Amino acid sequence: MSRYESSTPRSRELFHIAQRYLPGGVSYSIRYFEPYPFYVSRAAGQKLWDVDGNVYTDYWIGHGAKIMGHAYPPVIEAIRKQIEIGIHVGLPHEWEIKLAEQIQRMVPSVEKIRFTNSGTEANMYAVRLARAYTKRSSIIKFEGNWHGGYDALHIAVSPPYEKLYAGLTNGAVKDTVVLPYNNLEAVEKTVDKIELAGIIVEPVAGAGGMIPAEKEFLKGLRELCDKVGALLIFDEVITGFRLSSGGAQKIYSVTPDITTFGKIVGGGEFAVGAFGGRDEVMELLDQLKYRNYHERVFQGGTFSANMLMTSAGYTLLSELERRNEIYSYLDLLGEKLRRNIGEILEKHGLGYTTGIGSLVGVHFTPIKPKDVKTAQTMKDRERSRKYFRHLLENNIIALTNENPQFFISAAHTHEDMDRVIQVTEEYAKNVKK
Repeated sequence: MSRYESSTPRSRELFHIAQRYLPGGVSYSIRYFEPYPFYVSRAAGQKLWDVDGNVYTDYWIGHGAKIMGHAYPPVIEAIRKQIEIGIHVGLPHEWEIKLAEQIQRMVPSVEKIRFTNSGTEANMYAVRLARAYTKRSSIIKFEGNWHGGYDALHIAVSPPYEKLYAGLTNGAVKDTVVLPYNNLEAVEKTVDKIELAGIIVEPVAGAGGMIPAEKEFLKGLRELCDKVGALLIFDEVITGFRLSSGGAQKIYSVTPDITTFGKIVGGGEFAVGAFGGRDEVMELLDQLKYRNYHERVFQGGTFSANMLMTSAGYTLLSELERRNEIYSYLDLLGEKLRRNIGEILEKHGLGYTTGIGSLVGVHFTPIKPKDVKTAQTMKDRERSRKYFRHLLENNIIALTNENPQFFISAAHTHEDMDRVIQVTEEYAKNVKK
């Protein structure tokens, strides 16, 4: 029995119980790892405590939502205050205006915004908006880019890219055109052959392994959209407010027509998404201008922009805008981890790292991946799983077992980075034996 198994008997018991009630014993398949996941009892800063009393350094960090770490005091205090006076009322309130204004100030491409309950919803509505605005149907998306569970975009997330996921129909994806990531030439050859409504892209391919887009690729997409009158959609559910106060678009100096957000917009504590863009595009949602249901793009949700989420989101984004040194610190930690782990893996002939800012991807591939297809089809899955398990045995949790990634928060320290580097060195030396 491994150290992990011997130290987590209660988690093992809970997992067996969970399998009676939850398919696969979890509420999201990526949360399962062998032999069973540990069950969290408490979280604070960069640490997690499981039900057996073990303490882990957390790089899963709420699927990347916790940019300031768990239980960030200003956000928790805002939540405490708001709970006492109103959580969800189903009517307009001042917090939604304040959060919208805050986002508009931080992300200049967003002139108007609507809130949703997930990144999946945000991307769904962004695509619908692009189609309504252009009066066209086709959407280009890229291999390995993850935009949530919306049927029209839930294609080619992992290889084989041409195979549909269970429950999807050819009709659901017939207007979706899949192209290779970071390959502008493929897009150039395609845009004139279809009635293109929009291009949706992750500026950093998250599920694909933290593969950053090349600046010329994003710049080229912008120019091609302008050329054919299509809309450029940036999926910043991961990168929004994480790479900079203005997201990835600020880093890359490329302005999309529509941006989708998630995670951090709700203070990192609530289910949330958002999409926003140019006034002339977003006005298609305006019930005052378009009173006919068939002319107006629908968007809504019972819990959208609830008081608790928007108050928490406003508090966190205000902090991020005010304390810009946070990003310098995150970038420093990210570069340290990325460089040192990369050097260890390359020295031992095991693999490479990718990423940008506080996002770090680890790839057990024979060449450094510049596109998602390389990362996904050439990786050594067994080495990835063993690396994840070695981290786990050393009380470090990364995301996920076949695609190790590190989300770094402002609660992490240089000592935390040193520990991951040390554990990675141990793994690399043992693999070579």
